Amino acid sequence: QVQLVESGGGLVQAGGSLRLSCAASGRTFSRHTMGWFRQAPGKEREFVAAISWNDATTSYANSVMGRFTNSRDNAKNTVYLQMNSLKPEDTAVYYCAASTIYSTDGARYAYWGQGTQVTVSS
Repeated sequence: QVQLVESGGGLVQAGGSLRLSCAASGRTFSRHTMGWFRQAPGKEREFVAAISWNDATTSYANSVMGRFTNSRDNAKNTVYLQMNSLKPEDTAVYYCAASTIYSTDGARYAYWGQGTQVTVSS
């Protein structure tokens, strides 16, 4: 069982930066792939980024490639999403999630946080 709590969301102007954190409980955190997903009002949830349990593999959505960086600290049971050069279209609720396999498909993730709102003003 893994419990996830996101933090770090907020309101930022276009071009600004935010860093999201996702703190996990549970002794098996280091064995899980961690993913970030987001959902904007009226839109379906979409994949943002994923990182394997050992940092060996990362994936990003094309829309955030080069602007967002996903990292993890297994000693702290925490995963981070550094978001730079934010755009109004990045506005969404951001969720972290945990999976026992590496995937960009949200259906593969068994554990989800409650989400944190990110709002980017133009």
